[in-house]
Parts: sequence; structure tokens; C-alpha cells
Amino acid sequence: MNAVQPDRVEVDPVTLEVVRHGLISITNQIDANITRTAFSPYIYEYKDFAVGIVGADGQLIAQCTGGIPVFVADSVGQAVRDGLAIHGAEKLHYGDVLLCNHAGVQGQHLNNTVMYTPIYAGENRSKLIGFFAINVHWIDIGGAAVGSISFSSTDIFMEGLQLRSVKLWSKGERVDDMYSVIENNTRFPHELMGDIAAQLAGCFLGRDLTAALADKYGSATFMSAVEKILDQCEAATREKIRAIPDGTYKAEAFLDNDGLSDVRVPIKLAVIVSGDEVTVDFSDMSEQVDGCINSGYFGGGRTTARVAFKYLIATDEPANDGTFRPLKVILPEGKLLSASSTAAMGLYSIPFPTVIDTFIKALEKALPESVTGGHFGTFSSIRFWGKRPGSGAPFNGNDSGHGGWGACATHDGAGPFRTMAHGDTRMIPIELQESIYPYRIEEFSLREDSGGAGRFRGGLGFRKRYRILSPCKLWANFDRVQCPPWGVFGGSPGKPGKVTIVKNVTGKTDVLYKTDDYPLDNGDIVIVESGGGGGYGPPDERPPELLKRDLLRGYITREAAEADYGSRMLA
Repeated sequence: MNAVQPDRVEVDPVTLEVVRHGLISITNQIDANITRTAFSPYIYEYKDFAVGIVGADGQLIAQCTGGIPVFVADSVGQAVRDGLAIHGAEKLHYGDVLLCNHAGVQGQHLNNTVMYTPIYAGENRSKLIGFFAINVHWIDIGGAAVGSISFSSTDIFMEGLQLRSVKLWSKGERVDDMYSVIENNTRFPHELMGDIAAQLAGCFLGRDLTAALADKYGSATFMSAVEKILDQCEAATREKIRAIPDGTYKAEAFLDNDGLSDVRVPIKLAVIVSGDEVTVDFSDMSEQVDGCINSGYFGGGRTTARVAFKYLIATDEPANDGTFRPLKVILPEGKLLSASSTAAMGLYSIPFPTVIDTFIKALEKALPESVTGGHFGTFSSIRFWGKRPGSGAPFNGNDSGHGGWGACATHDGAGPFRTMAHGDTRMIPIELQESIYPYRIEEFSLREDSGGAGRFRGGLGFRKRYRILSPCKLWANFDRVQCPPWGVFGGSPGKPGKVTIVKNVTGKTDVLYKTDDYPLDNGDIVIVESGGGGGYGPPDERPPELLKRDLLRGYITREAAEADYGSRMLA
């Protein structure tokens, strides 16, 4: 069976819109189904996955509206292209299901595993029209650390099992040996195999719904509609770019370290606007590092360029390959975002929020009405891990870090939200955490004074206080402490995040930012404070009524207001 390449046929406007919204609706339906059926909170609550439809040639056609941006821009398409290169379209059949998490292909940590299945339409399913693909963060895939992610890893082989476009199902029959390999390479087989079942069901239902949509209008009409959608997105994006003054715009920032050393990691880039095209030049980006914050070309450099481009420029267009056609990337091999396939990538996405922030910062003068202050720009996440009291079974409790986003020309910064690299990933409910993990959450509040001052104030971070009920260990990841979220056009920076530990027995207090295995005992207190966003415009231009509102609501303290805005603003 070969991929169909029909001559373009005319598609009427009504059919075009039905197909356009039908594709996105299908991905959103599968998103909802996975949320309902997955086994691990990281999937059904935090929503660390994304759903996409990929063309027969590997182009991204559609994605769910709530999926993680760095998955569908474009790990799903990259996995499919690898499968086509290895197997060829003629060796892919109805009922095949393939897996890919290979670092040399995806360029992300091994937990991110794309599952995809061919979509055949027409009589006797004779025409390959695309692939239904779902990227799910598998909660543990072996390796040296619980959860397969550790600051101490120095190569990809310490981080777990690699699968390169291997078949999980073949012609409608499950490959039991592959299931056995996976089940015996995870610390949490019950949860992971349940998540895989949800992922598989999503692939099958998404495949059938997409095929039904194509059959409704005929494959030639369907595929012509898809091509027209991509062309329209491209044209609209090029029009947006033409409104930006031509030029080369540069910016830089840095990460505190790579998790292994105390050496700063520079983040430098140039955005080149020429006519109706944008080029992101990463030539001055940091070299590949020893720590595990590296990523490959497709999963790193191209992904961050696409997310930043979509966020700031192609804001109104759906994320598909048509929208990204005007975007070019210059990225030499061996950089932080184009590392070798053997580099450690467990925390590959740590640089991403800062790279996206830096892209926006570069265009501050070119797009003054669109840019924002820096957002908190770091994972701000923690993980409690160890053995459950009584049973001794392992547990791995992740809690997501949300923080403040930067202010813009028209309003205060939003938040607390996840980073721009994460999209709509959610906080895991406190009640659920307390029911399955050995700790209690005693406080969850907005962190006052964390947003940068300005005509418009940066968004706030949060404060969370945990009381430990059983000995365990803490994993934490906070960065951008030395490079806090900057303000723009005279706005002040937001506060960076931190973790404070208060030991129960000694009363000793520790402040930390990154750790793999900080030991915690019964009664210890862990206080997490996430960062805020940068302000926009000079603080002395902030309307007094907004300042008084902030004081009344407890967003800022009187002391901070006097320091940042002056006592006359409080009169």
C-alpha cells in the first residue's frame, strides 16, 4: 500500500471548514479520552501528553488544542518520518502500531514516547492518508533513577530503554515480546501499562475517526482540503511576518548551571526577519554540556523555535506544518539544542522556557505592543520519592511548578501557570496527592511581591507548604535564580523561585534550588516558592487604582509597594 498523492481537487468552503475543525475536534476528543482512562496522575491530571494527526509524508496536520507544545512541534511528525525511513510505507499496514522515543530521532528525554498508527481510507482501506500519533510521558522507563530522570546522568544510556520505530502491534495483533520488554524495564508496571493501554486506545479511535472523516468526502477531497488548510496557514503567517520591520534582532540570557557544575550556560540567539520569513540563528548558543539538559536538533532547537514563533508571531494560526513553513532555523551540530544522540537528555526541556523568553526579548523593539516581560521560566517542580510505609512499594510523587508570566503593553502578567514550553499542563489536585503520597499540603497560596513592578505588574508565583509523613527523598529543579525574569520597557524583574526545608528535629533551615535526593524525615517541612513574571513599563506609571487593588487583594505588601512605587503612590 502506497501513500496517496492525489491531484488537487477543488474543495468548497463549507467542506473545507468541516474538515479543518473536524481534524482538531478528533484530536481534542482523544485528548479527553486519554485524560479519562490513563492510570497515572502525571497523565490524567497533569496532562503530560499531546495528540496529533500527521500526513502520509510526515507533515504535522493537526494537534489537540491543550497538548504540550514541545510534543507536537514536532515530535509526533519526527517519529512518523523515522518510521517511514526505516520501514517504508509499503511495510506499514492497517493495525500496525509503532513506538519511538529514540534520542537520535526525537532529541528529547526517553520518557517521551510517541505511539502512532497508519490511517487507511477508501475501499478496502487501500489508501494511506496519514498517521494518528500520541506522545505520552511514560512515568518510568528504567535507567539509574526513579522516574528515569536524574541530574547525575551523563549519557543517554543511564536514562532508560530506547525504542526506535518498533512495532507494538502488527497487522492488528499485539506483539507480546515488546510488551514484555517494556513491562520489565519500568519500576511502575501497573501504572505504565495502564497509560499505554489508554494511549493505544486513543490511537485506534483517532485513526478510525479520521478515516471516517476522509471517507465521508472521499480521499481526494479530504487530502486536497488538508493541503489547502496548510497553504492558508502559511499565507496568513507570511502576512504577519511582513508587518515586522526587517532586521537582525539579538538577545541573550543564561541558566544558572547544567545541574552538575556551577558554570553558567549561555542562551544566545538572533532572530532574522526578512520579507515574509523568519530565521532563528542559534550559532552562538551554548555548546553541548555534561549535564542532562541537552536536546537534539528536532526535539530541541527546531522545537523551541517553533513554539516561540507560534507564541509571538503566528498567534492566530493552528500549529501545523503550513504555519511553520516561513520559519527557518540555523543550528550547528553539537550545541545545547542540537546535541549528539548519546548526550544525557533527562532534563532536556529545562532550557526551553528561557530560550522562548529570549526569542521574545530579542523582538522587544520590533514588536513593542506584543512582547512581554520574562516569565518565571523554570520548571519549579519537585518530586517526592521513596518507599511506601508498610508495603515498601516504590512511589514517585511529582508536583508541578507553576509561576508568574510577564506583563505586556495592556495588562498585568498572568499566572500562576506552567511555562510557555508546557502549555496547558495542570496542577495535580491537593486531595489526590494527599490520598496517594505520604505528605500533607498545609498551605497553597499566591506568593506576594513575586511579580516585577511596572506600569503593568508581572504575574505572581505561588507558595506551597508540605509536611512529610514518612521518610522519603526530594528531587527539585529551580533555575534562573541568577537570571531572574526580566522586565521590559523599564519594568522590574520578577523574583526567582526557591525551596526551603525546615528540619523537624533540629529546626535547621536549608534553602536549595536543585537536588536529586535530599533526605526528608517525618515532620519535616518543605516550602516551595515559585517565581513571578517581569513587569512592563516604568513602575511610576502604574495607575494608583491598580496599586490599591493589589494591596487590597494581598498581591503586594505595603513595604514592597513603597519600595517599588514610592510612598506618593499610596497616598
